[in-house]
Amino acid sequence: MIDTEEKLAAFLPVVRAADWIAVDTEADSLHAYPEKVCLIQISTSVGDRLVDPLAGINIDPLLDALSGHQLIMHAADYDMRLLYKHHAFTPGSIFDTMLAARLLGMREFGLGALVEKILGVKLDKGPQKADWARRPLTERMEVYARHDTHYLKKLANHLTRDLTEKHRLDWHTESCARLIAECSQPPPDQSDTIWRIKGSHILNRAGLAVMRELWQWREDEAITANRPPFFILAHEKMVAIAEAAATNQPIEPIFPRHLSPRRREGIAKAIKAAFLRPPDTFPQILRNRTQRPSEAERRRYQVLEERRDAAAHALGLDATIIASRSVLGDLARDWDKHAPELMKWQRQLLQG
Repeated sequence: MIDTEEKLAAFLPVVRAADWIAVDTEADSLHAYPEKVCLIQISTSVGDRLVDPLAGINIDPLLDALSGHQLIMHAADYDMRLLYKHHAFTPGSIFDTMLAARLLGMREFGLGALVEKILGVKLDKGPQKADWARRPLTERMEVYARHDTHYLKKLANHLTRDLTEKHRLDWHTESCARLIAECSQPPPDQSDTIWRIKGSHILNRAGLAVMRELWQWREDEAITANRPPFFILAHEKMVAIAEAAATNQPIEPIFPRHLSPRRREGIAKAIKAAFLRPPDTFPQILRNRTQRPSEAERRRYQVLEERRDAAAHALGLDATIIASRSVLGDLARDWDKHAPELMKWQRQLLQG
């Protein structure tokens, strides 16, 4: 485990000189709030190493060294967003083995499934949901973490060969570049949507005002307790409390049995705060403004769908990797506007 500045300094020349690098991360999103990067796994031809960002070391030199390489990753979306959010790190280039498997038409593309199918090795999934902030790591956790990157180079070699044979390597390169761009965008303003949790669409404006305050109360509680919000109060309970409060129904019967008196009081204060605001400041009910497609748009959609499905069948691909239903709907409404949003290979398949 690299957990001191001295160990990291000794490792940096290995990273800089590496002819290939595989990277993965572990976070504690199931156990803490907000989540944090708890472990960085790095494999090179020299071996597998674990870097401990929780040890108080400055990992910026490591990230700088990584930025000069193509990184082999699996399902890189989450890891890149995590590293961008907490360390402002964006890789220059990646090879995503999950994306490669999907572009080859594989239906099971989890790391364990690919390693077993292609390399004949069965990985231990046991510590997948472990608390990665715990120290020291158990031996089983260390082995699991190392295996997340240990096999990626061999997988990448196999997948690259297959992509090349099927003339899809350029598709993969473009898809990886698109993923990097998407994962390095600042998050959009969600101040009017982030608290609108599943089920809150049933609430009137007063109920939404309560929901907004309850959500902020739960956020504060989760941060204080360093526990994920769903451990504080479940979504369905929040919706039920907001609905009851907005209709002058008792809320006490809705509370979970384990809820402490302090948190009960906090909920009551949040509800009171909601109703102290002027009614004209209550959140608006969001309406679905989607217009029904015209007959011409429906015909264009059908043509695009048939073209997509035919291409997917011929290539042995999941049709949604070419274009989702929502993307087809956008293209049917305005091809000239939305076609540039497609990747080159997707656009070529849909154009026929």
